[in-house]
Amino acid sequence: MNFEAARIKMVDNQIRTTDVTSHAVLAAFLSVPREEFVPAGMKPLAYIDSDIELTTGPAAERRYLMEPSPLAKLLQLAGVSKDEKVLEIGCSTGYASAILSELAASVVALECDPALAAEATATLARLGYSNVKVVTGDLEKGHAADAPYDVIFVNGSVEAVPVAILSQLNDGARLVAVVGSGNASRAQLFLRENGKTSERLAFNTAVKPLPGFRLAREFVF
Repeated sequence: MNFEAARIKMVDNQIRTTDVTSHAVLAAFLSVPREEFVPAGMKPLAYIDSDIELTTGPAAERRYLMEPSPLAKLLQLAGVSKDEKVLEIGCSTGYASAILSELAASVVALECDPALAAEATATLARLGYSNVKVVTGDLEKGHAADAPYDVIFVNGSVEAVPVAILSQLNDGARLVAVVGSGNASRAQLFLRENGKTSERLAFNTAVKPLPGFRLAREFVF
């Protein structure tokens, strides 16, 4: 299979057609080999217009490689520049980490699944993405050890963004996340200024959820 040709078709037919105009984002998607970040048996499907399942098990814990179009739109919303430090939450096999490495000065890629983290570490190193550091830990806690960050990218939908993660943003920094579930979820941009956080809705989208990040349930009499 000609993966380079498939990559160009993905960018032209799936990404450009959904209002992604950032030259940096488009160039990153053209350069990163998506087929290297999927299970071996799934390589021929690496460039389909869909999420790709990376793990099995209980539905709430399954992990996916995000569909190209919403991933590109979210990364464009983040507006990452070459002098910035990024925290990616939920890196799975490291595909978005590789794209972010093309956009940023450095990337901390957080993963809660040790097997996925090991795979991401090995693949990113083999492909030469030397400005990415993969770390393991609870996703909903972020990674305070390397904070503050200029950008935080949440790689999957969440019910809410914890204050603990927002507090890891630098002053003037931003966080991009999809908040909600299913077709009711929306991409949101959070801005941190003078110790306070504001947010705005960007666009409607539906992406697979990250494990954790559940709202506290209230007891109803």
